Amino acid sequence: MTILTISLFSFLLLIASICLSFCNGDSNVLCIESERDALLKFKNDLIDPSNSLSSWVEGGDCCDWNGVVCHNSTAHVTQLLLAPPDGRQGYGRSALGGKINPSLLELQHLNWLDLSNNNFSTIQIPKVQFLVTLGISQSSSILTSDVTLSNLPSLLELHLSDCMLQDDTSPISTVNSTNSLAVLDLSWNELSSVLMSIFGLHGLVSIDLSYNSLEGPIPDYFGNMSFLEVVDSSFNSLNSSIPNSLYSLNHLQSLTLSFNDLQGEISSAIGNLSSLIHLDLSFNELQGKVPDSLGDLCKLKEMDLSSNGIDQDISQILLILSTCCLDSLESLRMSYNQLSGHLTDQLGQFKNLAYMDLARNNISGPIPWSIGELSFLKAFDVSENQLNGTFPPNFGQLKKLKALYIGKNQLEGVVSETHFSNLTRLKTLVASENMIRFEPNSSWIPPFQCGITELSQWHLGSKFPQWLKFQNKLYALDISHAGISDVVPTWFLNLSTQFEYVNLYSNQLTGRITYLNAGNIVDLSSNRFFGPLPRLLSNRFSGPLEYLSLSRKLFSGSLYEFVCNSSMTSMKVLLIDTNFLSGGIPDCWNLGQGLKFLNLGNNNLTGKIPSSLGDKSLEMLNLRNNSMLGELPSTLQNCTNLVVLDLSKNHFSGRIPAWIGDKLSKLVVLSLRSNNFDGHIPHTICSLQSLQNLDLGQNNISGAIPKCFRHLTAMATEENQHIYYSEWLYNDANAETSISLMGASLVLKGREDLYSTTLGLVTSIDLSANSFTGEIPKEVGTLIGLLSLNLSRNLLTGNIPDNIGDLKLMESLDLSMNHLHGGIPSSFSNLNFLNHFNVSHNNLTGQIPTATQLQALITLPSWAIISAGLLSVKAAALKVFRLMLQRMERAVKEVK
Repeated sequence: MTILTISLFSFLLLIASICLSFCNGDSNVLCIESERDALLKFKNDLIDPSNSLSSWVEGGDCCDWNGVVCHNSTAHVTQLLLAPPDGRQGYGRSALGGKINPSLLELQHLNWLDLSNNNFSTIQIPKVQFLVTLGISQSSSILTSDVTLSNLPSLLELHLSDCMLQDDTSPISTVNSTNSLAVLDLSWNELSSVLMSIFGLHGLVSIDLSYNSLEGPIPDYFGNMSFLEVVDSSFNSLNSSIPNSLYSLNHLQSLTLSFNDLQGEISSAIGNLSSLIHLDLSFNELQGKVPDSLGDLCKLKEMDLSSNGIDQDISQILLILSTCCLDSLESLRMSYNQLSGHLTDQLGQFKNLAYMDLARNNISGPIPWSIGELSFLKAFDVSENQLNGTFPPNFGQLKKLKALYIGKNQLEGVVSETHFSNLTRLKTLVASENMIRFEPNSSWIPPFQCGITELSQWHLGSKFPQWLKFQNKLYALDISHAGISDVVPTWFLNLSTQFEYVNLYSNQLTGRITYLNAGNIVDLSSNRFFGPLPRLLSNRFSGPLEYLSLSRKLFSGSLYEFVCNSSMTSMKVLLIDTNFLSGGIPDCWNLGQGLKFLNLGNNNLTGKIPSSLGDKSLEMLNLRNNSMLGELPSTLQNCTNLVVLDLSKNHFSGRIPAWIGDKLSKLVVLSLRSNNFDGHIPHTICSLQSLQNLDLGQNNISGAIPKCFRHLTAMATEENQHIYYSEWLYNDANAETSISLMGASLVLKGREDLYSTTLGLVTSIDLSANSFTGEIPKEVGTLIGLLSLNLSRNLLTGNIPDNIGDLKLMESLDLSMNHLHGGIPSSFSNLNFLNHFNVSHNNLTGQIPTATQLQALITLPSWAIISAGLLSVKAAALKVFRLMLQRMERAVKEVK
């Protein structure tokens, strides 16, 4: 944060206050008795849990008391600094409470009052105007009613940050005009509206209202506060445009309105802020373009307009800023906007630029060669744009560069060692998801010590990168999809003790891994490791292991040693699917680790589900495609947070438990496909209002399809649903990596696919290959959000319900191999998205509806007739097609 200079008047006052602080200890003048008595009265009404005011005793020298500062020659109390030393929000053990005694008004020479970080949420005070202005609640026992700010004529700074202050609901009288109070800090409180009486403090130089609950528009009354140099109202809910009166403050040096809901465009009147040094309007809803008058701010050092809706060519913005800011601008942040265009060589003219963040825009073209002229550049972020071309070699000239973010672009070509030759201060290199080749000499020793290195999808060569051996401060590494086909060296496994995040996903790494000693996130999936699962060791350096993916490898053997004798006390995500694990799942999962995601699918596991897997914390349980058997244990009903339950392709038997509907109310995916379940569908299934995917296909279930399916409300809406906790986030101050977690294999359109990030957009019901009888309930037609319905290979009778044509989002419909009769309802002409349709092997008769989409699927003209019996639509289509070919052949012969 840039340190701002203040006006000469305020600066001299501040220097005087500091001098008083340093000189106090040398004074031989005792404090004034009346002021000592006032302080003791003030203390008596305070709650002091840590006895921090123990030095405040009768008869003592108040100038030696804790938090009291006196003038060196007059002995008047000038400062009262009572913020606790142990942290914010009045939760520290030394936070003061109680009420504020009006005796404070007797300190006529007080110029600095700091009560920040205390707990005055239930304070009882007199109607002292300067405190009423701050919104401190009053008690019914008002001791004084006519005291105003003029009673403290010397007060210069008032700090009441983090005192849990709330709005004053009583009428606030007009504040007397005064020029004494210069600094007012009300940050980190619970104010919900800007108190109008603040605008009567005409002498204010700095006002801080950040981290409150301010709502509504910003009042347009700043015109009378012409001395203001610092305004901070960040982290509130202000939702207006920026008022014109703020643009009139030509002494303003710092304007921070970030993290609000500000709207509209930035006015051209911003050019009036000729003294502005720091401008932060980030995380709002500002639109349009930046005005040309922004170029008139010749002192501007920092500008942050990130996370808005600014739609402009980046070259135009740089041109505007170059009018007057070439020598002053040090920080430019405009990420998460809608910027377009190319970065031009004009960038190199901003010689003092140290921080540049243009991430997540639509900027295209190459990174200009002039980047090498920014000799003061410390952080450069252009990630998640559409940049192309090569990686400029003159990046190696940026000797002060500490953080480089160029990931998720279209950069290509070869990077050599010379690109990094002078980057001795580099700490963060995030460059994943480009098309770059980097194969340095095996003896290369990097000149930097990075903490974060992310080079996913770079081509790093077939050998494991030897240069990583010298990165002794590395704690986050991503070299996934890097084309490495080597054995993981021993030295790398020894380095793992320092890792918080390591991702080697989707290489061709081989060998055995006997132990893992890393945390917090480890992804070794999609490689060619073999042998038993590694033993997990606790790591006191990098924190507990919470995410581990060993999927799609060649691990074999039992789970017992891994689960029962490893350090898994903090494991949240465990993915060991698609291996060759065998034996049963051990019954030792009750370790209190709070496991949320468990995927053991696609192995050779046998036996029953152990009772200890019934943990409330589980959100995903995937055991699909194993050889497990038995009935579902009742302990699974304890998994009340389950979102995905996939037990398909096993040998589970018995009835579908009614408790699935009673207890697992958060289920979005329920797949029991390809098992040996029998009996009827319990009606409690209809209580699953979040259910979007129900797959009971290929079992022995009988009875009627429940009419209560109409209560599956997540399928009865056209709005897209969302699955929460779908990503595991590694978040560092310098990097952020998200990993998709919540996924499921669904059988749609006759094909099985894995859905992960799009899982929340899919709705389906599959009851195929069972023994359901009776008619298709018309209630199915109320599930208007359904994309796929498969009732094939059952014993269903009756007509196709007319209202199935109301399922306008339907993409796949399979009613084949039943005993349905009658015609295809005319309402099917509404199914405009249908691309998979099968009603073969039924007893259907009549005409095919004239829907364009339906005709395109079955390639039949509108006059085609579906014959009685078991003639399928597909067979009828083939018959007509052959007839048309015969006619064409005859026509060709006649022409010849």
